[in-house]
Amino acid sequence: MQSIPVFYSPKLVAINYSASPSAGKPELAVKSWQALGIPIDIRAPTPVTVDELSLAHDRAFVEKVLACRTNNGFGNKLPSVADSLPYTCGALVSAVREALRNGQVAVAPVSGFHHASYKQASGFCTFNGLVVAAQVLKQEGLVKKVGILDFDEHYGDGTASIISTLNLGDWLSQFSAGKGYRETSQAKEFLQRIPELVASFFDCDLILYQAGADPHVADPLGGWLTTSQLAERDRLVFKTAKALGIPIAWDLAGGYQYDFRAVLDIHDNTLRACWDVYGNNKGE
Repeated sequence: MQSIPVFYSPKLVAINYSASPSAGKPELAVKSWQALGIPIDIRAPTPVTVDELSLAHDRAFVEKVLACRTNNGFGNKLPSVADSLPYTCGALVSAVREALRNGQVAVAPVSGFHHASYKQASGFCTFNGLVVAAQVLKQEGLVKKVGILDFDEHYGDGTASIISTLNLGDWLSQFSAGKGYRETSQAKEFLQRIPELVASFFDCDLILYQAGADPHVADPLGGWLTTSQLAERDRLVFKTAKALGIPIAWDLAGGYQYDFRAVLDIHDNTLRACWDVYGNNKGE
């Protein structure tokens, strides 16, 4: 690849007045990436529609959130957050489409998905863009099976709940590291297992990868992987997916260190790993 496709627009950025940086992180991450010198191709995402959001959520819930009539998961009902939500999910849907088109990789610098369930926003997650993206492509006949590789610190309970509620388990599967990995003593075994975990999606048309920064040892909501281990995590994910010929679309997921530069450094390393594996026509 000559450049890494990144789906970003100022329209997916909002001030949420909460403890989570999710709604404001895309702008900071993209600016940090632009300073790295890695070729990225910034493209405007297409916002998702109410119909598309309703493929993963109760339609009445979707309409109430967008009309600012119910909690958006950040503890408020701000119009600025509501306005950004179709673009946040739209960035991941756009990245998924591009990853399928180019057969390799694309990025959505967004987060705030995996705690959102069918009828409820929770844990700084409003709509579950992971399931939305998978459902949109499935409905369009572009995929038969999709795998979600969730390496955020926390269990993707909302994702699991929607998969169960809508009976999607025959074609949509999730591995969430937050369910079984929380201790520094597990780091070595976890890294050794990553190729196996990625390979478990061998029959999938696409992998959605949550490259969370919150498993970092210094994260107040995480704490079991070092910076170098997180970088190795990402390298192994991309290397294995590419070797298997499975397109991958990734997002930022969580990251809550008080020194936010440290969070951006982790996201920078994910982009570096992505470029190291896919850039400069490697393997083409």
